Amino acid sequence: MKKMTAFVSATALTFVLALFTGSALADRHNTDHRTSQFQGAKANTGMAMHYTENGKSMLRVTDDFKVPDTPAPTWRAIDSKGNIHTLDAFKIKGGEKRQIAVPAYVKDIVKVQVYCAWAEVLLGEASFSTAVK
Repeated sequence: MKKMTAFVSATALTFVLALFTGSALADRHNTDHRTSQFQGAKANTGMAMHYTENGKSMLRVTDDFKVPDTPAPTWRAIDSKGNIHTLDAFKIKGGEKRQIAVPAYVKDIVKVQVYCAWAEVLLGEASFSTAVK
């Protein structure tokens, strides 16, 4: 009887851990939301994806996205009211910032832009089919 109780306890624990791990992984990279391909003078490859990680709204670019070779390419998000939110630089010391956390004050996103903060010019943009939150 002790062996049976131990087996049932181990099976139940394994089941609970599997549920927890599965939901954590689902929350980590929910990539249900993709933009169209970036279109613009310098940013015209790849797409952006919106997902939730640890309860935070996140954006990342696909592997085929090429960060433009300009002085200050920067992430921007446009919300459904037309507000422009300048977020973060793509180029960082030692590499590229290919994903970012979206600040809580950005309520939704309809477009993702690559903006040159130095020249103050739009390099390219991509749109979601509907606003993502």
